[in-house]
Amino acid sequence: MATDFSLKDQLPDITERLVQTYEELGTINHLDHCPLPNYEEVIETVQELTEIIYPGYRRREGLHHGNVQYYVGEVIDRLHDRLTRQIGRALRHEAGATSECDGDVDYEALGQAKTLQFLGELPRMRELLATDVQAAYDGDPACKSPDEVIFCYPGLEAITVYRLANLLYQLEIPFIPRMMSEWAHMRTGIDIHPGATIGKYFFIDHGTGVVVGETCDIGDHVKLYQGVTLGALSFPTDGKGNLVRDQKRHPTIQNGVVVYANATILGGETIVGHDSVIGSSVWLTYSVEPHTTVLLEKPKLKMRAESNA
Repeated sequence: MATDFSLKDQLPDITERLVQTYEELGTINHLDHCPLPNYEEVIETVQELTEIIYPGYRRREGLHHGNVQYYVGEVIDRLHDRLTRQIGRALRHEAGATSECDGDVDYEALGQAKTLQFLGELPRMRELLATDVQAAYDGDPACKSPDEVIFCYPGLEAITVYRLANLLYQLEIPFIPRMMSEWAHMRTGIDIHPGATIGKYFFIDHGTGVVVGETCDIGDHVKLYQGVTLGALSFPTDGKGNLVRDQKRHPTIQNGVVVYANATILGGETIVGHDSVIGSSVWLTYSVEPHTTVLLEKPKLKMRAESNA
């Protein structure tokens, strides 16, 4: 059936009514202001960072010790320029300088200083992520090699983006760390807030549905299975009913803990002692001592034969 072009006469009215909402609902549009960080640029940054964290596994083939320095230098140069612009935009907006793009403060210069700090930490990030790759290989008998972890495991992808976003978070860069972590969340089903503190040799097995809150403190050699939630027990409010922020809301998981599928651990005062095991589907809101195993009582199954009559 052909399009009835006469019905397009309705479009100017729809446009006018939509634009009117930009005046009425100003909190969900960003007009007459300096640009915010660009989403596509931030995601391209993540992908290029992953390229140099794990060289030879992603976009560029044929890398060897004779050409890798040139290639990485080229990528680092692009990352410097891109991050300088995007971090500068984020800092400007956070400072409230939304309408004067050429004010007294040089936010791009501030962005460059933060960028150089961030890039300077990448060698350390590789050392830390190498422990996460090893933890996945050591912790999964189905894994044939560390290469398989890097190519295939969504848990490592989420952890990689988290560690990069966490570094920016520690440098007090607004917006961009959360943009990165939510992109990884969409890709992997694993939601790690960039503010969480996570030690080395971290492994998320399978991964889908894992949630790690902003104020979680996770030690070394911790293993989480799918569906695990490390969340807040409640959200306290002030006298005006506003959420109280900047306090510990999420649990502490000490070294060597294993948390099995669909377990939920809640609360900022909840501490899971080192070398403990939290079983599947456990709901935990209080602390447990080190070397503790927490399990649900075995449920009873009821079976009923269907009648053929």
